[in-house]
Order: sequence, then C-alpha cells, then structure tokens
Amino acid sequence: MAELDLPLGEAQQMLRDSVQRFLADNEHPGWRDLCEALGLAGIALPESVGGFGGGMIDIAVVMAELGPALAGADWLSHVAATALLARVAPDHPALVGLAAGSRRIAVVCTASTAAMPVVEGGLVRGSAALVAGAAEADLLLLASDEALLLIAADGDKVEQRHRIMHDGSVSADLAFTLKPGDAVLLASGEAARTWADHANDLILAGRCAEAVGLMQRMIADSIDYLGQRTQFGTPIGRFQSLRHRAADMQLAAMKAAALTEAAILAVDQGRADRAQAVSAACIEVGDAVRIVGESAVQIHGAMGLTEELSLGGHFKRGLAIAAAFGPRAGHLARASV
Repeated sequence: MAELDLPLGEAQQMLRDSVQRFLADNEHPGWRDLCEALGLAGIALPESVGGFGGGMIDIAVVMAELGPALAGADWLSHVAATALLARVAPDHPALVGLAAGSRRIAVVCTASTAAMPVVEGGLVRGSAALVAGAAEADLLLLASDEALLLIAADGDKVEQRHRIMHDGSVSADLAFTLKPGDAVLLASGEAARTWADHANDLILAGRCAEAVGLMQRMIADSIDYLGQRTQFGTPIGRFQSLRHRAADMQLAAMKAAALTEAAILAVDQGRADRAQAVSAACIEVGDAVRIVGESAVQIHGAMGLTEELSLGGHFKRGLAIAAAFGPRAGHLARASV
C-alpha cells in the first residue's frame, strides 16, 4: 500500500498509533475531538506553552491519518499558523490558548487562499477569497511578501462570508476593514517573505500528505470491492483488466507518496531545495489523485459517487486538494529551477 515512509521516532510512532486508534472509533471527528481527545491543536507548539513540540514530520503523519476522516482542512491551517507564530513571537500570550484548542487561528497565505488582499505599510486593503480554516478562527495570521500580520477576527475588523465547498469543507471570504493599530506587525520586508514562503510550503506539503492518506483509503476500498463484487459467477478482481487498473492506481500513489516524503523532509530540515521538492510533490500528487479517484469510481460503478459510500467524499476532497495547489505551470517553473 502507498503510505508515507518517514523516519519516525518513538514519540511520532505513538502519535500515529493514537490517531489511528481514535479514528477507528470516531469516523468523522470535530475540532473539539481533535483538541480534547488527542491534543492536536498544539502539535507544532513548544512544550513550554502546552504543545507537543513537533515539526513537519509530525504534521504530515497526522494529516495522512486525518485525510480519510475529512478532518484535516481546518486543522492544517491552524497548525501552520501556530508553527509560524511560535517561531516569530515565541512569547506571545495567545500561544497557550492556541495549544489547548480553546482559541483557533488560521493562516492567510498564497497556499491557503484563492486570492490575497493588498498589504501596504502595515495596512490591509481588499479581501481574501476562500481562506481555508478561517470560518471558525479567532485570530488570523496574514503572511504576505510585504508583511507578517496578526489580526483578531472580530466582526468590526474582518467581515466574513462562509462558503461550503463541494468537498464539504467550509472556507471563508474575508473583507478587511482595518484601521491603523488593528493589526500587529510581526515581520516585514525580506523576513516577511521568508516566513510567507515557509508557510506556503508547509501548507502544500501537508496537503500532499493528506492526499496520500486519501489515496491509500481509496485503493484499499477498491481492492476490497474487487474481492466482494461478483459478475458471471466470479469475483471481478479476477478480471485482468481490473487487476491492471488496480496496479496503475498503486503505481500512481507510490510515486506521489515518494515525492511527498521528499517534500516533507525538505520542509522539516529547511533544505535549500525545499521549493523544488514541494512543487514536484504537488505536480505528482495532483495527477495521482485523479488517476486513483477516477479508477476507484469506475471500479465501483455508478455507486462510486453515492452518499452511501465514503469513496465519493474522498474523491471530492482529493480533487479539492489538487485544485488548491494552484496553477500547474507555477509548480513546473519552481520544480525546474
């Protein structure tokens, strides 16, 4: 099976096992479940504020498990924002509440939104479209090339319009009406660009890990179905054409998993080739989720997209991830540098 093969320490193995056991009994966990039962809100925060002290590998391990549960979209935005805030402002008083999950934060960056607002001189004008994780956020961490800003998601500062996406996740359109002093400037200039690039690559690598988890589940469900469904008195898994299709699904998922592992390690280690590794993974994952998803639906027939099966939801989420990667041309240009 095409799953992530990452160098896990004992604590990371325990983390993965705990999430797997919890999801076995809680198929679609909510935010409170992830925070109170598993303590995942503070996974990227230091132990000094009540966090887990984890990095990109820990985030990827959790995202791969949360993918089939369709619970990773909001969590990834929160954890990316906390990871960034803890590094830029390690003594910020909000970190304790964010680690406990009593407060939520979302990152507003190129990878987490369809359109960025304009940032000039510490002021924000315009709006951000389809911001992942922002619908329930108390704080917003805006990471642009011009500035890194912490903004309270109050109604008098940020007008929100929530949107239910086709994969069931909820995003938010944000219209900023900030006055001077409403946003806390954490970084500007070259430092802000560096942090924004880090946030973008963390989000993209996390989504790749989520997609690998989704593909793993779609392949497992399809293989089970091949052994259960009979036609002409024999399991359809014995038909050579369907066995070849299952092999193609496995190959696509394996290639995507391999490049995702490289991207995760590049982000975790802060390597110079991080941008190339992340974009290469996005390209391969974007192709693989379509191959795996379309093949899984065809194997299941018309019932593949019905509400009775989880497959339809998994495929929709996979397509949403592929779309959220952004233009393929941009990733091709980054990967070839």
